Amino acid sequence: MPNDTMVPEQVLRPGDAGFDAGRAGFNLAIDHHPELIVEATGPSDVVAAVRRAADAGRPLAVMNTGHGPSVAADGAVLVRTGGMDRVDVDPVRRTARIGCGAAWGAVIEAAAPHGLAPLNGSSPHVGAVGYTLGGGIGHLSRRFGFAADHVRWIDVVTADGQLRHVTADDGDRGLFWALRGAGANFGVVTAMEVDLFPVATLLGGELGFGPEIGEQVLHAYVDWVRAVPETVASSLLLLAYPDDPAVPEELRGRHVTHVRVAHSGDGGDDSGHAEGRRWIEQLQGIGPRLVDTVRVMPYTEVGSIHHEPVDEPVPAFDRNLLLRAFDHDAAAVLAEHAGPAAGAPFLAEVRSWGGALSRPPAVPNAVAGRDAAFSLLAISAPDLDDRTRRDGLLRAMHPWATGGSLLNFSGVEDTSPDAVRRMYRPDDFARLQELKAAYDPANMFRINFNIPPR
Repeated sequence: MPNDTMVPEQVLRPGDAGFDAGRAGFNLAIDHHPELIVEATGPSDVVAAVRRAADAGRPLAVMNTGHGPSVAADGAVLVRTGGMDRVDVDPVRRTARIGCGAAWGAVIEAAAPHGLAPLNGSSPHVGAVGYTLGGGIGHLSRRFGFAADHVRWIDVVTADGQLRHVTADDGDRGLFWALRGAGANFGVVTAMEVDLFPVATLLGGELGFGPEIGEQVLHAYVDWVRAVPETVASSLLLLAYPDDPAVPEELRGRHVTHVRVAHSGDGGDDSGHAEGRRWIEQLQGIGPRLVDTVRVMPYTEVGSIHHEPVDEPVPAFDRNLLLRAFDHDAAAVLAEHAGPAAGAPFLAEVRSWGGALSRPPAVPNAVAGRDAAFSLLAISAPDLDDRTRRDGLLRAMHPWATGGSLLNFSGVEDTSPDAVRRMYRPDDFARLQELKAAYDPANMFRINFNIPPR
């Protein structure tokens, strides 16, 4: 493959120093073997990489943090975007311009001095652009909606090697609609502008309950979550911790039912969280806690609420269902498969949706799931028996399922056409296939949850 447009330092091939590090992401569920890696530092590098892939008839893949791989990038041109991590905040317009290599942590830090916050996910270490293109749901979503609902413009390199600036107001409205919900299928996004929101602090943290009252906590949560306002985000996490010295002593060797909560009130101090404190006190009254980290925190500490692992890459096999309800019968089924007595070799999370997530956005996009009231995410290690147990929980929860799933929570086992189709509304999926045929007829961008061209 010719190398006329990029300097040698930007291109890595098998055997080059740094190649193996460049093909690895945080989630090791897939081992990528690309033809070459392009370390992009600007849009011109992305344009050159796309044209190179097109000339060679190869697929093109994109990786920033590598938290959510779906398909192995074997034989592909792999573009690493970490060098394009610039973030610019406009506090007057309440917007952030985000480069495709930026993680949410950088956006949070840039917005915080102005009393503003983005619609980031639970982990600040995830790439902001990829998360947003998949929809994006986090601690502020019940109040403000999906991250994709609040994108102002997108710069994207399409399969013809053109860098396009797309908005809701120009001739590429179909492309703008498709990028916000299925973006990886339509090009390499180099930057986007998103809305920021006046949230300076959260009343949040997690409550960890021991196995003696685990099922009681589930049923109490069912009644509690039905009544909370949209300013309260919450989720359940059921996890059996190993008897390992690396685990905190209070959790070691125990099954723990976590309730994670975040209240985004008015104002920047404790007085703005009076309503949230009343709701959280109801949860604290369920019983004794092994862990209670609830406090008023600056928004910059939002990542501490879910305390997700960030140190060592791991192989994680994710699957999810969207649920129309989570009632007492559903809680009993969840306890049977993932509760204290189940011995489940996987973790299970139920996350509350509703609120702004149920309302249509001001500018339509391809994100589905607005009929869901909850999501159920189950994550297993690679062992086949463990994954079979995980799938047993998902099958048992089907009576409460909408029939859909969320792209952001999907993993390497759900890349088949039928699985991808479930991530979209039927009419939207047909429209996405038509747009795919117009913008990427050769399906160059297929190292993803792929939507084949019609």
